[in-house]
Amino acid sequence: MSGVLNLGYARLDLDREARQGLPEVVYGPGKTVEHISGIVTRLLEHNTGPVLVTRVAPEAAEAVLAQLDTGGGGTGTYDEEARLLLWRQAATGDFSVTVVSAGTSDRPVAAEAVAVASAVGLRTTSIHDVGVAGLDRVLQVREQLQAADAVVVVAGMEGALASVVGGLVRSPVVAVPVSTGYGASLEGVTALLAMHASCAAGVTVVNIDSGFSAAMAVHRIAQCRTRSGGGAG
Repeated sequence: MSGVLNLGYARLDLDREARQGLPEVVYGPGKTVEHISGIVTRLLEHNTGPVLVTRVAPEAAEAVLAQLDTGGGGTGTYDEEARLLLWRQAATGDFSVTVVSAGTSDRPVAAEAVAVASAVGLRTTSIHDVGVAGLDRVLQVREQLQAADAVVVVAGMEGALASVVGGLVRSPVVAVPVSTGYGASLEGVTALLAMHASCAAGVTVVNIDSGFSAAMAVHRIAQCRTRSGGGAG
């Protein structure tokens, strides 16, 4: 099949960059250091855009970077909080996304959203610890939220922050349910269902703990604006 490179342990979709504006992103868990290194090397060879590996533990990241530096795979970087390996970060465009998280416990998921969004060229801003238990905290950053081209809301517990933000801004809102909270939070299921049932019309909801998915949703929105002549993303 055209555009597919069979490495034996993986079949790389080399045409994805042409179809979607970004090379195939590698999900790290379950892959050996050798597998990740081999996949990244081929993606760097056959594509021109940023190459990302998500959810990589620090030890594995260090080993991959060492292998690729030795093998001529280019200079990569690692964001430990986001657990993201990155090569060839995209130039920052003018499409802005604000990532807002409800509590400090939600920071790792928010960090993934910020790191991925920045890697693919979105202009990112972070706002932390503005959960609805102290509603004034959200209102204090209202103007920042309203100024963004898109907002990613990261929240656990009952996930109410997504509805609050959805009622304050006119831009696209992408909600990320997080598996923080006590027993009835059901490891993020409660927030997931609450966000789906939000009375703030048009809120988009992605998978539990997936800051990556939220960043990719915003990337697609930005790409649509670029195609329509509204600016780069």
